[in-house]
Parts: sequence; C-alpha cells; structure tokens
Amino acid sequence: MLATSSARGSPILPLPAPPHSINLQNIRNANHHHRLPSSSSLFDRRTILCSLTHSGRAFRPVAASPTAMDGKEGAEKEAATAMKLLFVEMGVGYDQHGQDITAAAMRACRDAISSNSIPAFRRGSIPGVNSDQMKLQIKLGVPPSTQHLLDIERVKSVFPYGKIINFEVVDGGMICSSGVCLEAMGDKNDDCYVVNAAVYVGY
Repeated sequence: MLATSSARGSPILPLPAPPHSINLQNIRNANHHHRLPSSSSLFDRRTILCSLTHSGRAFRPVAASPTAMDGKEGAEKEAATAMKLLFVEMGVGYDQHGQDITAAAMRACRDAISSNSIPAFRRGSIPGVNSDQMKLQIKLGVPPSTQHLLDIERVKSVFPYGKIINFEVVDGGMICSSGVCLEAMGDKNDDCYVVNAAVYVGY
C-alpha cells in the first residue's frame, strides 16, 4: 500500500529493508548445493590429476624416457662415469693483443696444468695405473661471440699426455679493453680476450 504525503498529497514509495534484516539462513540454504571442495580435496593429488583436462583428455605425469635425454647431457654423464676423478686444475688465459681466442684458451690450459706435477702416474702409486691410463676432461669458459673462432685441436695440443675423453665449451670468460690498440701487434681494436679453463684429471 502507498503512503500519502501530508504536505503535497503525493505517493511515497516504501524504503527497502535495512541490511541487517537480510535473512542469512536463506543465503546458506541457497548456497548449500554450490559448496566448494574442502581444502583437503583441493590438494588431493588424485583429484588434481583427474581434473586437469585438455580436449577431453586428462594430463598425466610422464617420466622422461632415456631416449629423450639430450645428447650433450648423455655424453657428459658417460664421460664422467668413464673415469675416476683425482683432482681438478683451473686456470685463466688472456690475449691482450691480436684478438686470438685460441691463444687465450691455450694460455688458460697451460695456466691450469703448469703449476702441478703428477708423480702418481709415473711411480705406480695407483696399482695397475700409469700415464697411459690418464684421462682428461677439459671445460672452457669462452665469450659467446668468439666461440666459433676457437681452434679446439690447437688447444688440445697443450696437454703433453693423457687421453682427452671430453672437451666442453660453455659461455664464460670475458672481453674487456686492454686500454690500447697496437696495430704492430696485430690489433684490430683494443679488445682483450679472457678464457677460463677447468681440467679434470683421472684414470
């Protein structure tokens, strides 16, 4: 029923019910059939695996197949298991003039091995093992922009004995300024190439 204003005689619409008069029980009943899963079921592994679908097919965790292993990773693992590691030598090499990355890599390898002596292979300290059984793994950190210029065979010639079973080149080293460009020394610019080397020795 409409109320009439005493001042003008115009009808007055009834005001909406205040918020505190909302029937919460009706809301609970309405939501009863739309209840969210409990926290335990949300994180149940079986529930998640079954509910994740794409084009009607469920996603399932699949173990990596041995044949899917990256070739490089497989080669590294095979090389690691192919020798018993004794120690690791590390060095740094520079080419300040001439911008020859191979020269820097050779100096890094010489730096790694030049301050070490390995009498164990010569004196028979390891039963049944001599220098003929020595194995090496070489890892070089070389600036990416120069890696295609690296002469690996020249670098390998640095090692007087030992069979190199793995030779790896990774992003590393540095290109910095030598502070001067000397054309008489073959400089094209003032770049100085820096290479890091790690030499793994075993049998």
